[in-house]
Amino acid sequence: MAQAAVAELCQNYWTPLYSFVRSRGYTMHDAQDLTQSFFAHLIEHKIYAGVDRQKGRFRWFLLASVKNFIANASDRERTLKRGGGQSFLPLHEQQIDDAESLFQTHGSVSNGDQIFDRSWAEALIAVGMDRLSADYKRESKESLFNELKIFLTGSAEPLPTYSELARRLKISESTLRSHVTRLRARYREVLRAEVRRTVDTEAEVDEELHELLQVLTRG
Repeated sequence: MAQAAVAELCQNYWTPLYSFVRSRGYTMHDAQDLTQSFFAHLIEHKIYAGVDRQKGRFRWFLLASVKNFIANASDRERTLKRGGGQSFLPLHEQQIDDAESLFQTHGSVSNGDQIFDRSWAEALIAVGMDRLSADYKRESKESLFNELKIFLTGSAEPLPTYSELARRLKISESTLRSHVTRLRARYREVLRAEVRRTVDTEAEVDEELHELLQVLTRG
């Protein structure tokens, strides 16, 4: 696995690692520093180099690695001494706020492994939605995506009927159904493509997607 690809995966899935570290009793700021230090350690020592040859998934590899990292007293002491202000991965305030919000929502009812898995599943969905949105924007169909994405993510409000939405979009109901069908197919492929970056086989893609969607359903 190339270093650039690992760095991108670390950026996308920073929140699950942060949530896990928070579940171990670290304060918000110490968890941020420790998570940043872990990723710096991962890249600096190229711990990921053997991932492709290992059986298992990148998700499992990261979780096992961060457990080892925070269990190591010298790593922990070094982290807390040098961690302040580390910016190995560029983080937006919104990403940090969202990570803490997720921990506050689920941390009291889930153990560390459970909150890690749920956070990973939510990060996967977010990455998929962002990539799909970017695809539609490149095709000058951003407004269509914004109208139809509710059929992917669900909502607390009832879904609009096809007839209602077709009238609003000024298209036929059959055309709307075709748009939704294509959107769902593209969404599935985007999710599969993202998961494919973290596992070795198509069978593992199926298993990983099934497990992560089950996590969200249980939540």
